[in-house]
Amino acid sequence: MGHLSTHVLDTASGKPAAGIAIELRRLADDGTGETIASDVTNADGRTDAPLLAGEALTAGTYELIFAIGPYFAKAGLTAGQPFLDRVPVRFGVSDPEAKYHVPLLITPWSYSTYRGS
Repeated sequence: MGHLSTHVLDTASGKPAAGIAIELRRLADDGTGETIASDVTNADGRTDAPLLAGEALTAGTYELIFAIGPYFAKAGLTAGQPFLDRVPVRFGVSDPEAKYHVPLLITPWSYSTYRGS
């Protein structure tokens, strides 16, 4: 059974990023979309359950939006307007039976992502 999961790591501190709000959107061909799931990362920087699983995961384009600005503000690492506030990661699902894992590595000034396992 396919599923979509994520994991957020704070590479500035070397720890999982707990308390990050995540929004998952399914996008139409014209780029418009609808929010289909939302969650907050736990102490391990993950969501407690996959964001989508089984029949809910279909082929198409998705976007994860990570609210990292409030996370770094709470940690005292930004003052005023954060350099990065909401990080969008747009990706495609071609095989709904596969496992899709989208890790996000963050600092107050940069981010990186990849297809994990």
